Amino acid sequence: MTRSILYVAVVFLLATAGLRAQGEWTKLEHCQLIPNPANDGDSFHVRANAKEYIFRLYFVDAPETDAENPARLVDQAKYFGISVPQVIEVGEAAKAFTREKLAEPFTVSTRMANAMGRSNIERFYAFVQTKDGDLGEQLVANGLARVYGRRAVPPGASSSAAESQKLKTLENQAKQAKLGGWAGNNERSTAPTASPSMSKNERLFPAKFDINTATEKELRLIPDIGPVMAARIIAARPFRSADDLKKVNGIGDKKYAEIRPYFQ
Repeated sequence: MTRSILYVAVVFLLATAGLRAQGEWTKLEHCQLIPNPANDGDSFHVRANAKEYIFRLYFVDAPETDAENPARLVDQAKYFGISVPQVIEVGEAAKAFTREKLAEPFTVSTRMANAMGRSNIERFYAFVQTKDGDLGEQLVANGLARVYGRRAVPPGASSSAAESQKLKTLENQAKQAKLGGWAGNNERSTAPTASPSMSKNERLFPAKFDINTATEKELRLIPDIGPVMAARIIAARPFRSADDLKKVNGIGDKKYAEIRPYFQ
């Protein structure tokens, strides 16, 4: 009995020691950015000590660079007050900004907290320090990311509140200066003013799409149109008008009512 209790105690101590170690900050210095199509403003592949990682920044969320997640694009567009296509433009600018900032060796601080992701390589949350300072702060200061997402107490800090406040101040300054995503529709687009009858989502688009010429990428910007539905719409062309969308397999009355306002 005593031996069994001792065995259980040893296992417990080892397990809890492992948990404590996982929760400690690990600093990876002299890191290098690995070029990868999946890299964007706040998530990227990194080589450190001959090993590859994917890191996702704490506290910030850079706009998407494609239409893989339409709902997220719409949410980001609402946050910045711009159109969905413009969100993708800002996302591309954020991606280029991060690539430039990480062109020289940088430092990563991580607790190896799982940030989820679609790659077969596990993605972890992290703070990234470049020669110009914290990358997340630089993105927000230039209007290329919003203050949003997973938070943590930065290394050497006593709480996350101070970092949150700092980022909010940087965001407000970028907003007042109309930088990046805060430039607004008026300075980025000649879009007509939305009428009171338009839906919230419809106001996010600079113009209505032509049902016969819209690309797959443009179609997938529309909420509730995924890759399968976009392919069906393209295959069903030509249409006499967007009213014929009801003839596309999978578009019932409800879906038709939701997507019809996005077309001419």
